[in-house]
Amino acid sequence: MAAVGLLALVLALFMLRQNLLVVLGMATAYAYVIWGDGQVANIVIDAWDALNKEILLSIPLYILAGNIMSRGAMAARLIRMMQAVSAPIPGGLAIAAVLSCALFAAVSGSGTVTLLAVGAVMYPALLQAGYSKSFAIGALCAAGTLGIIVPPSIPLILYGIMTQTSIADLFIAGVGPAALLVTLMATYAILRNRSVGGGNWSWAEVRDAFRAGVWALVMPALILGGIYSGYFTATESAAVAVVYAILVETLVYREMRFADLYAVIGQTTRLLGSLFPVLMLALSLNVFLAYQQVPELLVGALADTISSRAGFLIGMNLFLLAVGCVMDIGSAILILAPILQPLAAAQGIDPVHFGIITVVNLEIGYLTPPLGLNLIVAMTVFREPFWTICRAVLPFLALMLVGLSIVAFFPRLSLFLID
Repeated sequence: MAAVGLLALVLALFMLRQNLLVVLGMATAYAYVIWGDGQVANIVIDAWDALNKEILLSIPLYILAGNIMSRGAMAARLIRMMQAVSAPIPGGLAIAAVLSCALFAAVSGSGTVTLLAVGAVMYPALLQAGYSKSFAIGALCAAGTLGIIVPPSIPLILYGIMTQTSIADLFIAGVGPAALLVTLMATYAILRNRSVGGGNWSWAEVRDAFRAGVWALVMPALILGGIYSGYFTATESAAVAVVYAILVETLVYREMRFADLYAVIGQTTRLLGSLFPVLMLALSLNVFLAYQQVPELLVGALADTISSRAGFLIGMNLFLLAVGCVMDIGSAILILAPILQPLAAAQGIDPVHFGIITVVNLEIGYLTPPLGLNLIVAMTVFREPFWTICRAVLPFLALMLVGLSIVAFFPRLSLFLID
């Protein structure tokens, strides 16, 4: 009956349209009172113990670095480089859009920031070059989600924190799936736009574009190279990213003033003000569930129901795709990752591989109504109705589902760099 009461409480709060902080706070308090020792104050103690981790500092720092770059000149210079390289290929500008999103995601760690920074520049350029409005919207919305899987990814950091999985390994494992998704999108761009002729190859433009954007291009190499080589941790790399972005934007490109940093820091702080209270409660509930051995009980309950690894993967993918339609990726990871990861481990699935599967599933949720975040952001960027954007992303949703199937059933794609 206690479990039924918890379910009823959560459903009632959702029906009353309460935000996730209220829902998670009430659910956590209910669990501590009914199944714990009745001391609600322990929520704060457990939350503090869970939050007392250095790796958590990487989240605000990566978000700040991404906001600095989207406000400054780095995004435009990365786009120019990709345009210069892909100019002679049919559909080359569309390929440049996909590559620009992937490259910018590798320095911002955020799908939303990627869509805002690259989409605002590339959308009018695609329309002017003769690409259809539907394709341009779909390509930018889908490629904008690459920030979720391309390291350094904020969702991968959250997953690592919630499941005690190596964040460096998750970053490395994200490279193969990200390359697969970029390849699928770029191939579709060529096939769909064969009639849109490419431009002329200009070595002078390639040289000038790379000369102007070399400082921006160093950023992902600096971050990822430092992590993979062991020179600094994920947290230290985030601090390096912030300092590097500030120095390049203010002293090298000089398209941002130090005074502009105040507004960027304020924007980042407001975002973190909504994220960290939820993270605190989620970590507290995670500690409680582990103490009550809930994951172990779930593993035992499902052991007789799920007879094969393939059946588990199919069922879990369908479940996560459904979750992505109604829940944002951060909330889904905070709530579900600590529960699902032991179930996957019981089926012999590598925890790093399962982390990539989870994030790719929820990445697709950015493109599915009713709560797909990139769909909502795209309404502002492209000034188009919600359902027009939904129709535009359908071909790319199909591509991403193909990519998800490959990622899920071919673990070597995620793990070959680690091994």
